[in-house]
Amino acid sequence: MDLHNIKAVYFVGAGGIGMSALVRYFLFKGKRVAGYDRTPSELTEQLIREGADIHYTDDTRLIPEIFRSPCHTLGVYTPAVPESHSELFWFYANHFEVMKRAQVLGEITKAYLGLCVAGTHGKTTTSSMTAHILKQSSVDCNAFLGGILKNYDSNLMLSEKSRLVVVEADEYDRSFHQLTPYMAVVTSADPDHLDIYGTPEAYRESFEYFTSLIRPGGCLIMKKDIDLIPRLQPETRLYTYSGSDKGDFHAENIHTRNGDIYFDFVAPNTRINAVRLGVPIKVNIENGVAAMALAWLNGATEDEIKKGMASFGGAKRRFDFLLKTERIVLIDDYAHHPAELRESIRSVKELYAGKKITGIFQPHLYSRTRDFAADFAAALSLLDQLILLDIYPAREEPLPGITSLTIFDQVLIPDKTLCTKEELLSVMSAGGYEVVLMLGAGDIDRMIEPIKQALNK
Repeated sequence: MDLHNIKAVYFVGAGGIGMSALVRYFLFKGKRVAGYDRTPSELTEQLIREGADIHYTDDTRLIPEIFRSPCHTLGVYTPAVPESHSELFWFYANHFEVMKRAQVLGEITKAYLGLCVAGTHGKTTTSSMTAHILKQSSVDCNAFLGGILKNYDSNLMLSEKSRLVVVEADEYDRSFHQLTPYMAVVTSADPDHLDIYGTPEAYRESFEYFTSLIRPGGCLIMKKDIDLIPRLQPETRLYTYSGSDKGDFHAENIHTRNGDIYFDFVAPNTRINAVRLGVPIKVNIENGVAAMALAWLNGATEDEIKKGMASFGGAKRRFDFLLKTERIVLIDDYAHHPAELRESIRSVKELYAGKKITGIFQPHLYSRTRDFAADFAAALSLLDQLILLDIYPAREEPLPGITSLTIFDQVLIPDKTLCTKEELLSVMSAGGYEVVLMLGAGDIDRMIEPIKQALNK
């Protein structure tokens, strides 16, 4: 189906962060848009205000009439939706064109020069930084992102003049194999999603195949020393980067001043001194180096790059400061992989040395808990205090013998509590908090406002 000729698009799983960018894209293009999501959220309510017709009950009778013709309606779904979903089954049974989210994104971006950022972790921040630097520069860009940028209150950017499109390349379900990058970044390849890939080797092979999709004449910017052997086409360049003094692109002279982090960005034949990080945490140095490399290779000036980095406000739920006073700090972070937890906790400990760091963690997926329980426990043992919630199942059914206790029993710190999300506020009533770090990719963010109120008291 030609995406230009469709009149209506129906999304099964409309409220997902990746799906919502496509919802906004088709609304911008003047298409009728409707869909289903399991639960209301701030994002789905915003999409409704922007013109999408979204409901929250799996019932084919709720599909509006205009979306019932296979001649002009495209069905789009996310792999997180089970095949038993009655609305998705209805579209298949009635011979509609039905595509995965990644296929649609791949089709849309074929007409652009794709700047695609992949990695187990770091891809949302790196792609968001890249998009912001380019958007506020003379270069401009389009972008489909996996987070809501605070600077724009959106995960979608569109441009009438630029052929560049920044894309967060999602490895889940091999979605990023639908893309044809002009330039790509790989931030990390630590094994994840073993429920899909089976083995760490298969996971890494998926990233290696992704690198083979980069167009001739483009380039790969790969974090130095990650366990990956690129498969580049002829005339495709390879660069390396790091947050230290290694790689074609790297940082030097890192220092902190008045709560801000500064560093010098070093590129081939270029040096930009005293770059200020808009979101001052250590892990963002290497994310920033990769983003600046993409911007520099695509024509952003040194001054534009420096201003873009300083004005970057971050993405929601990516090291997001929710309270910041002399008495109490509350940070929300999407970290849900052991390596992400470790980096997030270490960054907080460096920022607030000598303060008591309390982590509230909601594990995401039974399979990930099973596969990485010991690694999660090791990362969480870096905290001073842990409050561990029940597992957020997302798309999964429970696995026998796998609960949050699987992690909890291996955490080495004495000050630890296991509770449900419903019990959290009661547990927190004990007080005595200094720095609170909320961690997880499930629905822990729905506790933000109650926790803010509790801490303010």
